[in-house]
Amino acid sequence: MDLKSNEPFWLLKNGLMASYPSLKSNAECDVLIIGGGITGSLIAHQMIEDGYNTILIDKRELCNGSTSATTSMLQYEIDIPLFELKDKIGEKGAVLSYKACSDAIDIIEKISKLIHSEAGFKRKKSLYFASKKKDTEWLKKEFEARKSAGFKVKWLETDQILKQFGFENTYGGILSEQGASIDAFQFAHELFRHHVKKGLQIFDKTEMLKVDYHKGFNLITVESGYQIKAKKIIYCTGYESKNMLKENFVDLKSTYAVVSEIDTGTFKNIRNTLVWNTDEPYLYMRTTDDDRLLIGGGDEDFYDARKRDSLLEKKEKEILKTLKKIKPDYHFYPDFVWAGTFGETKDGLPYIGEHQKFKNSYFVLGFGGNGITFSVTGMEMASLFMKNKKHPLSRYFKFGR
Repeated sequence: MDLKSNEPFWLLKNGLMASYPSLKSNAECDVLIIGGGITGSLIAHQMIEDGYNTILIDKRELCNGSTSATTSMLQYEIDIPLFELKDKIGEKGAVLSYKACSDAIDIIEKISKLIHSEAGFKRKKSLYFASKKKDTEWLKKEFEARKSAGFKVKWLETDQILKQFGFENTYGGILSEQGASIDAFQFAHELFRHHVKKGLQIFDKTEMLKVDYHKGFNLITVESGYQIKAKKIIYCTGYESKNMLKENFVDLKSTYAVVSEIDTGTFKNIRNTLVWNTDEPYLYMRTTDDDRLLIGGGDEDFYDARKRDSLLEKKEKEILKTLKKIKPDYHFYPDFVWAGTFGETKDGLPYIGEHQKFKNSYFVLGFGGNGITFSVTGMEMASLFMKNKKHPLSRYFKFGR
């Protein structure tokens, strides 16, 4: 009998944390947020803090989309290495993007303390190691780029990685001081609960059907037929935004994750470290608060959910085979295995800002491996947008760039 779960670990760990009503009457607000995941929760936090009358809707129950499947590794590193991003968008934009992700980790810590979060925010270092000898040259180049940008990094040789982490078959790596982990599913629910007490209105199982644009406001019709009059809409719809926008601005990817049984001893040396490598697709891992090991990887193009989920067993074997290379003597006992979908952009950056076909509206789409930290930056950007002010990263995160 196979008792492993194919549901996301966070969803089963936390259960149904909250339930909200669907919309049953017409409503009016300053800001309507569409999308109730971690991004929507952060934007709602900012809007309420800024004093706006705010409504949030989601077609599912809250956080049951990508937020339930995230591995919740908080990193300043973007999927595109800093030295490559400099070539793509220029040094200023590249460094600003990396620093924004770094600052986002500090902001999440502050918010966690503000709302007395129990979602397990924990400061961690980050190890990025070369899985092939040929990767060492460019990884050292990346190390120098980060160092010159002011990030606290240290180069570890192969023997140092073996001694400090017990990982074999590595070829050196970057150890960064800045990083963290959190249970994003729980954290988002905590943010919602905190701000409902301060006036946030939430309606789940409420799907937007159409938007009529008027001068100074939008009229949104939901599936039940009721309408919301909103001065501004902020779309936090993640990869599902691809169904709304015609241009090909993001590639959808399937990703896979496995969580072990509780193991209080073997991986003590990475309890305070996020780990990932230079493979394509890369392997990444972290420990959980209850002493499990979470490993992810096996990314490939997304076609449909059925095909994605049919590959669970195959991807589990691939991920564990890769783990075996660096930890040959460790026997991993899988407890949970699941799949998720995320978006990958050409430059590893999010799309945050206005879209010409959506009036009185903004998008906050934190694509890539930095979805959570990008969403924090989006929170700050949206706050400025509402005041008709610009953000230094707007030109780098805009549509049509």
